[in-house]
Amino acid sequence: MGQDLAMAFTQARLLYEEADQVLGYPLSALCFEGPAEVLNDTIHTQPAIFVTSLAVMRVLEADGRLQPPAMVAPSMVAGHSLGELAALVAAGAMDFGAGLRLVRERGRLMKLAGEQNPGGMAAVLKMDDADVEKACREAADEIAKPVQIANYNSPGQVVISGDSEALARATELLRERGGRRIIPLAVSIAAHSPLMASVVEEYRAAVDNTPMREPQLQVVANISARPLLGVDEIRDELAGQLTWPVRWTSSMKWMVGQGVTRFVELGPGQVLSKLMQRIEPTVEAVSVGSLASIEALAQ
Repeated sequence: MGQDLAMAFTQARLLYEEADQVLGYPLSALCFEGPAEVLNDTIHTQPAIFVTSLAVMRVLEADGRLQPPAMVAPSMVAGHSLGELAALVAAGAMDFGAGLRLVRERGRLMKLAGEQNPGGMAAVLKMDDADVEKACREAADEIAKPVQIANYNSPGQVVISGDSEALARATELLRERGGRRIIPLAVSIAAHSPLMASVVEEYRAAVDNTPMREPQLQVVANISARPLLGVDEIRDELAGQLTWPVRWTSSMKWMVGQGVTRFVELGPGQVLSKLMQRIEPTVEAVSVGSLASIEALAQ
C-alpha cells in the first residue's frame, strides 16, 4: 500500500516519514511490507488508509503533468467513514499531523469498544433499504439488543451492524423475506452502531482537543449528507459518526445535484468509484491510489 508512490514521488515519501514520526512507530513499513495480520488490525488500518489517501493527494497536487490544476483540484470533498477525516484535511480544516493523531485515537477507541461490546457487521445486497431497516428494528426489539444499518453504500447495497445475536436474527428475517445475498464481514467491531457508544465521550474529547478551522472546500457529511458549516458542526459530525449510519448514497446524490460530474477516489482500492457507478452511472468516477493510476490520469 503506497510503496510505489513513496518510491516515485518525494511528496509521498515525506508524508509517510512524517506519519512515522507522529505515530512513533514505522507505519510506512507496515503499509509497504505488512504483515497483513498486523496491518488489518483497525488500530493500524485506519492510519494506513488515512496516510495513503493523503499521500495520493499530495502527489496529485505536485505533479506538473496534471496541469491545469482544474484537472484534479476538487470543487467539494467527501469521505466514507474514516475517509471523512482525510477529506477534512484535504479541505484544510485540519493539519495532517493533528488529523493523524485523531485517526489513531479513533482506531484505538473503536477497537476498545469492540472488546467491551463485541458485535459484527454484514453486507446486504439487492434489497430495498426500507425492508432492511424494518428487519433490523424487529430483530432489535425481539432480542432487546441493537442492530441497524451502518452504511447506505449504494442502491441495493447496505451494511448492517450491531450485537451478534441481533445481527443473526436480522439476517434470518431478511432471508425469510427474500434476501439471497447477505455476507458476514470479517470484523470484530460493530461500527456505526450503538455498540460504539461506550467510547463516544472519550472520542469527543479527542475531537474537541484537535485544532480545527473553517474548511476551504465544502465537505459533505456522512450523517446529514449536506456540507458541514463551521468547526462546531465538524466536531459534532466526527463525534456522532461512530454511532450514526454513513449515508453515502445520499451524499453522492447531493453532490451530483450540485452539478458534480467527475468523482476522483483517492486512496487504496476502488470501492467508492464502483459504488458511484451504481449510485449515478451517468457521471465519471475514477480511482487513484497507485503509480499506475496516476500515470493513467496524467495521459
